[in-house]
Amino acid sequence: MALDNVREVSLSRIAMKAELLDAETELKLTYAWRDERDEAALHRLITAYMRLAISMASKFKRYGAPMNDLIQEAGLGLMKAADKFDPDRGVRFSTYAVWWIKASIQDYVMRNWSMVRTGSTSSQKSLFFNMRRVQARLERESASAGETLDGHQLRQMISTEIGVPLRDVEMMEGRLGGSDYSLNATQSSEDEGREWIDALEDDGVQAAEQVENEHDTAQLREWLLMAMNALNDRERFIIRERKLRDDARTLESLGQELSLSKERVRQLEAAAFAKMRKSLETQSREVHHFLV
Repeated sequence: MALDNVREVSLSRIAMKAELLDAETELKLTYAWRDERDEAALHRLITAYMRLAISMASKFKRYGAPMNDLIQEAGLGLMKAADKFDPDRGVRFSTYAVWWIKASIQDYVMRNWSMVRTGSTSSQKSLFFNMRRVQARLERESASAGETLDGHQLRQMISTEIGVPLRDVEMMEGRLGGSDYSLNATQSSEDEGREWIDALEDDGVQAAEQVENEHDTAQLREWLLMAMNALNDRERFIIRERKLRDDARTLESLGQELSLSKERVRQLEAAAFAKMRKSLETQSREVHHFLV
Protein backbone atom coordinates (compact mmCIF):
# COMPACT_ATOMS: atom_id res chain seq x y z
CA MET A 1 0.00 0.00 0.00
CA ALA A 2 1.37 3.44 -0.94
CA LEU A 3 2.37 5.82 1.83
CA ASP A 4 -0.38 8.27 0.86
CA ASN A 5 -2.97 5.54 1.16
CA VAL A 6 -1.65 4.59 4.59
CA ARG A 7 -1.96 8.19 5.75
CA GLU A 8 -5.44 8.46 4.29
CA VAL A 9 -6.59 5.34 6.12
CA SER A 10 -4.95 6.54 9.34
CA LEU A 11 -6.65 9.94 9.16
CA SER A 12 -10.00 8.31 8.42
CA ARG A 13 -9.69 5.92 11.36
CA ILE A 14 -8.81 8.73 13.75
CA ALA A 15 -11.75 10.80 12.49
CA MET A 16 -14.19 7.91 12.85
CA LYS A 17 -13.16 7.43 16.47
CA ALA A 18 -13.72 11.10 17.34
CA GLU A 19 -16.57 12.05 19.67
CA LEU A 20 -19.95 13.13 18.39
CA LEU A 21 -20.84 16.52 19.83
CA ASP A 22 -24.36 17.36 20.93
CA ALA A 23 -25.66 20.89 20.32
CA GLU A 24 -25.01 22.06 23.89
CA THR A 25 -21.40 20.85 23.99
CA GLU A 26 -20.72 22.27 20.54
CA LEU A 27 -22.04 25.65 21.66
CA LYS A 28 -19.85 25.69 24.76
CA LEU A 29 -16.77 24.89 22.68
CA THR A 30 -17.47 27.58 20.12
CA TYR A 31 -17.99 30.17 22.86
CA ALA A 32 -14.78 29.07 24.59
CA TRP A 33 -12.82 29.53 21.38
CA ARG A 34 -14.42 32.81 20.33
CA ASP A 35 -14.36 34.53 23.71
CA GLU A 36 -11.35 32.97 25.43
CA ARG A 37 -9.28 31.64 22.50
CA ASP A 38 -9.24 28.30 24.30
CA GLU A 39 -7.05 26.13 22.08
CA ALA A 40 -8.18 22.94 23.80
CA ALA A 41 -11.78 23.78 22.87
CA LEU A 42 -10.74 24.48 19.28
CA HIS A 43 -8.85 21.18 19.05
CA ARG A 44 -11.83 19.27 20.36
CA LEU A 45 -14.16 21.02 17.92
CA ILE A 46 -11.92 20.43 14.90
CA THR A 47 -11.27 16.80 15.83
CA ALA A 48 -14.97 16.12 16.20
CA TYR A 49 -15.79 17.45 12.76
CA MET A 50 -12.83 16.09 10.78
CA ARG A 51 -15.16 13.20 9.96
CA LEU A 52 -17.34 15.70 8.09
CA ALA A 53 -14.32 17.25 6.37
CA ILE A 54 -13.01 13.87 5.17
CA SER A 55 -16.45 12.86 3.94
CA MET A 56 -16.71 16.03 1.86
CA ALA A 57 -13.14 15.68 0.55
CA SER A 58 -13.90 12.17 -0.74
CA LYS A 59 -16.57 13.60 -3.05
CA PHE A 60 -13.92 15.46 -5.01
CA LYS A 61 -11.63 12.50 -5.72
CA ARG A 62 -12.94 12.28 -9.28
CA TYR A 63 -11.07 15.47 -10.16
CA GLY A 64 -7.78 13.62 -9.83
CA ALA A 65 -6.32 15.40 -6.81
CA PRO A 66 -4.54 13.32 -4.13
CA MET A 67 -6.92 12.41 -1.34
CA ASN A 68 -4.49 13.54 1.35
CA ASP A 69 -4.30 16.99 -0.24
CA LEU A 70 -8.08 17.16 -0.40
CA ILE A 71 -8.32 16.22 3.29
CA GLN A 72 -5.73 18.85 4.16
CA GLU A 73 -7.67 21.52 2.31
CA ALA A 74 -10.89 20.37 3.96
CA GLY A 75 -9.18 20.70 7.34
CA LEU A 76 -8.07 24.23 6.50
CA GLY A 77 -11.64 25.09 5.57
CA LEU A 78 -12.83 23.63 8.85
CA MET A 79 -10.37 25.75 10.82
CA LYS A 80 -11.43 28.89 8.94
CA ALA A 81 -15.03 28.08 9.81
CA ALA A 82 -14.14 27.74 13.48
CA ASP A 83 -12.30 31.05 13.44
CA LYS A 84 -15.18 32.96 11.82
CA PHE A 85 -18.15 31.19 13.42
CA ASP A 86 -20.49 33.32 15.56
CA PRO A 87 -22.39 31.10 18.03
CA ASP A 88 -24.83 33.92 18.78
CA ARG A 89 -26.50 33.47 15.39
CA GLY A 90 -28.21 30.27 16.49
CA VAL A 91 -26.83 28.10 13.67
CA ARG A 92 -25.16 24.74 14.23
CA PHE A 93 -21.42 24.85 13.66
CA SER A 94 -21.56 21.83 11.36
CA THR A 95 -24.03 23.59 9.06
CA TYR A 96 -21.80 26.65 8.89
CA ALA A 97 -18.60 24.64 8.44
CA VAL A 98 -19.92 22.81 5.37
CA TRP A 99 -19.71 25.98 3.30
CA TRP A 100 -16.14 26.79 4.33
CA ILE A 101 -14.95 23.21 3.79
CA LYS A 102 -16.52 23.05 0.35
CA ALA A 103 -15.10 26.43 -0.68
CA SER A 104 -11.61 25.47 0.44
CA ILE A 105 -11.67 22.18 -1.46
CA GLN A 106 -13.13 23.75 -4.59
CA ASP A 107 -10.48 26.47 -4.64
CA TYR A 108 -7.76 23.84 -4.33
CA VAL A 109 -9.19 21.69 -7.12
CA MET A 110 -9.49 24.66 -9.45
CA ARG A 111 -5.94 25.84 -8.69
CA ASN A 112 -4.55 22.43 -9.53
CA TRP A 113 -6.85 21.28 -12.34
CA SER A 114 -4.57 22.76 -14.96
CA MET A 115 -1.32 24.63 -15.23
CA VAL A 116 -3.44 27.34 -16.87
CA ARG A 117 -6.01 28.47 -14.32
CA THR A 118 -9.51 27.34 -15.16
CA GLY A 119 -11.16 30.35 -13.55
CA SER A 120 -11.78 32.06 -10.25
CA THR A 121 -15.07 33.96 -10.48
CA SER A 122 -18.24 32.59 -8.90
CA SER A 123 -19.80 31.81 -12.29
CA GLN A 124 -16.65 30.02 -13.46
CA LYS A 125 -16.54 28.00 -10.26
CA SER A 126 -20.20 27.05 -10.65
CA LEU A 127 -19.57 26.00 -14.24
CA PHE A 128 -16.47 23.99 -13.39
CA PHE A 129 -18.24 21.84 -10.83
CA ASN A 130 -21.66 21.59 -12.50
CA MET A 131 -21.35 21.89 -16.27
CA ARG A 132 -20.59 18.25 -17.07
CA ARG A 133 -23.36 17.01 -14.80
CA VAL A 134 -25.94 19.41 -16.23
CA GLN A 135 -24.81 18.67 -19.78
CA ALA A 136 -25.18 14.92 -19.29
CA ARG A 137 -28.68 15.34 -17.84
CA LEU A 138 -29.81 17.61 -20.67
CA GLU A 139 -28.48 15.16 -23.25
CA ARG A 140 -30.29 12.26 -21.56
CA GLU A 141 -33.56 14.19 -21.43
CA SER A 142 -33.34 15.23 -25.08
CA ALA A 143 -32.53 11.67 -26.14
CA SER A 144 -35.50 10.35 -24.17
CA ALA A 145 -37.73 12.85 -25.99
CA GLY A 146 -36.30 11.82 -29.35
CA GLU A 147 -34.63 15.18 -29.86
CA THR A 148 -31.11 16.04 -30.91
CA LEU A 149 -29.38 19.12 -29.54
CA ASP A 150 -26.61 20.82 -31.46
CA GLY A 151 -23.68 22.35 -29.61
CA HIS A 152 -25.09 25.87 -29.56
CA GLN A 153 -28.48 24.79 -28.23
CA LEU A 154 -26.82 22.70 -25.55
CA ARG A 155 -24.60 25.58 -24.42
CA GLN A 156 -27.60 27.91 -24.26
CA MET A 157 -29.53 25.44 -22.13
CA ILE A 158 -26.55 24.99 -19.79
CA SER A 159 -26.27 28.76 -19.50
CA THR A 160 -29.94 29.04 -18.50
CA GLU A 161 -29.82 26.03 -16.17
CA ILE A 162 -26.77 27.17 -14.19
CA GLY A 163 -27.57 30.87 -14.46
CA VAL A 164 -24.35 32.12 -16.04
CA PRO A 165 -23.64 34.05 -19.27
CA LEU A 166 -23.38 32.03 -22.49
CA ARG A 167 -19.85 33.32 -23.11
CA ASP A 168 -18.73 31.80 -19.80
CA VAL A 169 -20.13 28.42 -20.85
CA GLU A 170 -18.28 28.60 -24.17
CA MET A 171 -15.04 29.61 -22.48
CA MET A 172 -15.24 26.89 -19.84
CA GLU A 173 -16.04 24.25 -22.46
CA GLY A 174 -12.85 25.13 -24.29
CA ARG A 175 -10.79 25.05 -21.12
CA LEU A 176 -12.12 21.73 -19.91
CA GLY A 177 -11.76 20.21 -23.35
CA GLY A 178 -8.14 21.27 -23.70
CA SER A 179 -4.99 19.77 -22.27
CA ASP A 180 -1.72 21.05 -20.86
CA TYR A 181 1.20 20.73 -23.25
CA SER A 182 4.89 20.79 -22.48
CA LEU A 183 6.80 23.87 -23.61
CA ASN A 184 9.55 21.48 -24.64
CA ALA A 185 7.31 19.84 -27.24
CA THR A 186 8.28 20.54 -30.86
CA GLN A 187 6.01 22.89 -32.77
CA SER A 188 5.85 20.71 -35.87
CA SER A 189 7.83 18.13 -37.75
CA GLU A 190 8.91 20.82 -40.23
CA ASP A 191 10.66 23.01 -37.66
CA GLU A 192 13.66 20.74 -37.17
CA GLY A 193 13.11 20.27 -33.46
CA ARG A 194 12.17 23.89 -32.66
CA GLU A 195 10.38 23.85 -29.30
CA TRP A 196 7.50 26.06 -28.14
CA ILE A 197 9.68 27.47 -25.38
CA ASP A 198 11.92 28.99 -28.05
CA ALA A 199 9.03 31.18 -29.15
CA LEU A 200 8.54 32.77 -25.72
CA GLU A 201 9.69 36.35 -25.34
CA ASP A 202 12.59 36.82 -22.96
CA ASP A 203 11.24 38.90 -20.09
CA GLY A 204 14.72 39.63 -18.76
CA VAL A 205 16.49 42.97 -19.16
CA GLN A 206 17.74 43.33 -22.73
CA ALA A 207 21.28 44.53 -23.47
CA ALA A 208 20.19 47.90 -24.87
CA GLU A 209 17.89 48.49 -21.92
CA GLN A 210 20.61 47.54 -19.46
CA VAL A 211 23.06 50.00 -21.03
CA GLU A 212 20.42 52.73 -20.94
CA ASN A 213 19.64 52.02 -17.27
CA GLU A 214 23.31 52.10 -16.34
CA HIS A 215 23.75 55.40 -18.17
CA ASP A 216 20.73 56.95 -16.43
CA THR A 217 21.92 55.72 -13.03
CA ALA A 218 25.38 57.20 -13.59
CA GLN A 219 23.83 60.50 -14.71
CA LEU A 220 21.58 60.69 -11.65
CA ARG A 221 24.53 59.94 -9.38
CA GLU A 222 26.52 62.72 -11.01
CA TRP A 223 23.65 65.17 -10.59
CA LEU A 224 23.24 64.20 -6.93
CA LEU A 225 26.94 64.71 -6.17
CA MET A 226 26.82 68.05 -7.98
CA ALA A 227 23.87 69.18 -5.90
CA MET A 228 25.33 67.94 -2.61
CA ASN A 229 28.54 69.90 -3.24
CA ALA A 230 26.49 73.09 -3.12
CA LEU A 231 25.57 72.46 0.54
CA ASN A 232 27.44 73.19 3.74
CA ASP A 233 28.31 70.37 6.12
CA ARG A 234 25.18 70.68 8.28
CA GLU A 235 22.83 70.80 5.31
CA ARG A 236 24.61 67.84 3.69
CA PHE A 237 24.27 65.88 6.92
CA ILE A 238 20.52 66.58 7.17
CA ILE A 239 19.83 65.59 3.55
CA ARG A 240 21.90 62.43 3.87
CA GLU A 241 20.19 61.34 7.10
CA ARG A 242 16.67 62.26 5.92
CA LYS A 243 16.71 61.13 2.28
CA LEU A 244 19.70 58.90 1.50
CA ARG A 245 19.38 56.29 4.26
CA ASP A 246 17.29 53.13 3.99
CA ASP A 247 15.84 53.93 7.42
CA ALA A 248 15.35 57.70 7.22
CA ARG A 249 15.72 59.56 10.48
CA THR A 250 13.00 61.77 11.93
CA LEU A 251 13.18 65.52 12.28
CA GLU A 252 12.98 65.09 16.04
CA SER A 253 16.00 62.76 16.27
CA LEU A 254 18.10 65.07 14.11
CA GLY A 255 17.03 68.05 16.18
CA GLN A 256 18.19 66.35 19.36
CA GLU A 257 21.58 65.52 17.82
CA LEU A 258 22.08 69.03 16.41
CA SER A 259 20.56 70.80 19.42
CA LEU A 260 17.87 72.33 17.23
CA SER A 261 14.10 72.31 17.29
CA LYS A 262 12.21 69.98 14.98
CA GLU A 263 10.82 72.96 13.08
CA ARG A 264 14.30 74.41 12.58
CA VAL A 265 15.54 71.13 11.11
CA ARG A 266 12.57 71.13 8.73
CA GLN A 267 13.44 74.67 7.61
CA LEU A 268 17.08 73.73 7.03
CA GLU A 269 15.99 70.71 5.03
CA ALA A 270 13.71 72.82 2.81
CA ALA A 271 16.44 75.41 2.33
CA ALA A 272 18.93 72.70 1.39
CA PHE A 273 16.59 71.33 -1.27
CA ALA A 274 16.10 74.79 -2.72
CA LYS A 275 19.87 75.30 -2.82
CA MET A 276 20.37 71.93 -4.54
CA ARG A 277 17.76 72.71 -7.17
CA LYS A 278 19.25 76.12 -7.94
CA SER A 279 22.72 74.60 -8.27
CA LEU A 280 21.52 71.95 -10.70
CA GLU A 281 19.53 74.41 -12.80
CA THR A 282 22.49 76.73 -13.25
CA GLN A 283 25.06 74.02 -13.99
CA SER A 284 23.18 71.72 -16.35
CA ARG A 285 20.70 72.66 -19.10
CA GLU A 286 19.54 69.01 -19.25
CA VAL A 287 18.56 68.84 -15.58
CA HIS A 288 16.94 72.29 -15.85
CA HIS A 289 14.53 70.93 -18.46
CA PHE A 290 13.99 67.85 -16.28
CA LEU A 291 13.02 69.92 -13.22
CA VAL A 292 10.79 72.45 -15.00
